[in-house]
Amino acid sequence: MSARPRLGVVLAAGALLTAVFVPSASAHTAPAVPKSAVPDTAVLDGARLQQTKLRLDRGDPQLRRSLKQLTTRADNWLVQGPWTVVDKPKPAPGGDVHDYLSQAPYWWPTTTPTADNPWGCPYVQRDGQRNPEVDTGTDRQDVEKVFDSTYDLALAWYYTGDKRYAQKADQVLRTWFLDPATKMNPNLDHAQFIPCKYDGRAIGVIDFSQSYTSVVDAIAILGTGAPGWTRNDRTAMASWNSDFLGWLKSSAFGKEEGAAANNHGTFYDMQVAALAYATGDKALAKRTVLDARAKRIDPQIAGDGSQPQELARTRSWHYSTFDLVAYTRLAAIGRHVGVNLWTYQGPAGQGLLKAVDYLLPAATGAAAWSHPELEFYRYAASDVVHAAADAGDARAKAAVPKLEAPPGGDLWALRPAAEQLDSIAG
Repeated sequence: MSARPRLGVVLAAGALLTAVFVPSASAHTAPAVPKSAVPDTAVLDGARLQQTKLRLDRGDPQLRRSLKQLTTRADNWLVQGPWTVVDKPKPAPGGDVHDYLSQAPYWWPTTTPTADNPWGCPYVQRDGQRNPEVDTGTDRQDVEKVFDSTYDLALAWYYTGDKRYAQKADQVLRTWFLDPATKMNPNLDHAQFIPCKYDGRAIGVIDFSQSYTSVVDAIAILGTGAPGWTRNDRTAMASWNSDFLGWLKSSAFGKEEGAAANNHGTFYDMQVAALAYATGDKALAKRTVLDARAKRIDPQIAGDGSQPQELARTRSWHYSTFDLVAYTRLAAIGRHVGVNLWTYQGPAGQGLLKAVDYLLPAATGAAAWSHPELEFYRYAASDVVHAAADAGDARAKAAVPKLEAPPGGDLWALRPAAEQLDSIAG
């Protein structure tokens, strides 16, 4: 996360934009994003995005290489989707095809399915072992494609001006969220259901909280003038987000998830704060970030920087980095509302910088990770180390050159906000 002042507008005032670098055909290029267009993003620093765009326009070679990696991803999305909740084989419990449905990933059948017992019930839990059937027949994989594609496409459009990226992002968003025939209802009543056991669970809120804030930022980026993304689209999407935020705050599942004492609670706070910021409730966004100090950091991070609830998992490295994705993104939202979460220290000296530093030996390859981990990926920590380095952590800054790049390349320079870099699906 960037701890630098938001001086993008001032610094850009006298700058002369040159031609936008576009790695695809010039015939698709729309006019460059105006130099005054600073995205009002909830997690990303919009002024920093603008500074990066100016450097790209002036031909920064390192950024051009990163942009090529980003546009390669965006180009792949151009020939996929759009996706919708209404095309799953069976509707969610209750019968409304517009309700989102996903299945608990770590629950497995105990018997062979039969005509009388088509699911193979009862189901039992195997922590960290993903049941492959959860990726068929529900909306989970499709919604992840919606999240990833809109983020990549919006960023690619912002940096290149290529209207194809904006138009595809428009299509994906309208189909999933806005078109009356295909849109999703703004609730997660049937997320992570367990066959023959639960029609939905509070824990399923994380299906959205882990990545939906990227969509919130994509919408803000498109709002700087993306071709085809109309005022009506912006209004309708803001309404959907307001309704979804209301569900998160008032529903039984939302309240239960907010009370979670591990990464689920951290991600819930991060999602609520981002949606509050994006829908104009800056007071709620600020209060959520402030409350995370005593509510999240104090009980969830130990004095040595470890995260005991995450270390207890069979995939302790994954969940330790995963939780810090939420913390570092929450800290980024805090920057927009005047709260520096990075400098907070709890009664035992715990804090975000110490939590990132705890990961550095394994993140840099200097030492093995000494806790249980079914599948260790060193690059999983790369983004959170970048975030700590940007926040002024000297140890993290020294570690950055030693980090392992994630698959597809290190895109931190173009989208400086931590992402979950390793897939739990393996």
